[in-house]
Amino acid sequence: MRKQIIKKLVIDKLVDAEILGEEALELKVENVDAFKLKQLELEHELKLKELDMKEMEKIKVKELEMKDRLEMDKKEKEDEFKLKELEMRQRLEMEKIKIEIVKEESNTKVQSKSDHFDAAKNIRLVPKFCEKTIDKYFPQFEKIARNLNWPKPYWTTMLQSVFDGKAAEIYSALPSEKSSDYDTLKQEVLKAYELVPETYRQKFRSYKKFDSQTYVEFAREKEDLFDKWLTSKKTDKNFDNLRQLMLLEEFKQCVHLDLKTHLEDKTVGTIHDAAVR
Repeated sequence: MRKQIIKKLVIDKLVDAEILGEEALELKVENVDAFKLKQLELEHELKLKELDMKEMEKIKVKELEMKDRLEMDKKEKEDEFKLKELEMRQRLEMEKIKIEIVKEESNTKVQSKSDHFDAAKNIRLVPKFCEKTIDKYFPQFEKIARNLNWPKPYWTTMLQSVFDGKAAEIYSALPSEKSSDYDTLKQEVLKAYELVPETYRQKFRSYKKFDSQTYVEFAREKEDLFDKWLTSKKTDKNFDNLRQLMLLEEFKQCVHLDLKTHLEDKTVGTIHDAAVR
């Protein structure tokens, strides 16, 4: 039995036996009050410890969240740095190619249509292929090809010499008549890398500013993604084409998902066509 209960019983027995007077009962009350006070103090200390533990857990959770956020920021910065480094290398490669183009033009005369085109001699001037910047590669290649007056039927031959990864697989899988057509090959390669109008649209809409970016850099990237979307849809900076593009996008956002998928498969060009289909 608990000490206080024993004391209480002893006092009661002694008072009943008239060994102690009734004033001894007050001692029993004081003991009980002291016991309750001690119990309350212990309960209070226990609650304080529980609160401290909860606060410690909150602090630990916040520390973990902060650590995760720092790791994410670090990864984003590393990815951004790698992309900038890659772009810098490509820029240097392009400058090198431009210098070679100038040398080539200064040493040789412009070939006439009747002249034989030496593909082997010009292959070294084809820019290095990179899967991470596939959307920028084809405009660079076309610019070089036009500056050097490469005959368009030879463009696919020049490209296959530098293709890698998915692009090489696409070229190998295409029938000979399609693999020799530059526009068809380009479209198939872009499709393989999901660089189709819908992908450009989603990238433009979802692109957000990084913490490490300046507002000027963010604006430039946003503008570049918008231009790629327009180019992939062949708006040709025509107001009516742009108007139809924006109306059609809004129309798709307001209809059921199944209908939206159906319209994308049909590749409709105007809001009227979408409504009719």
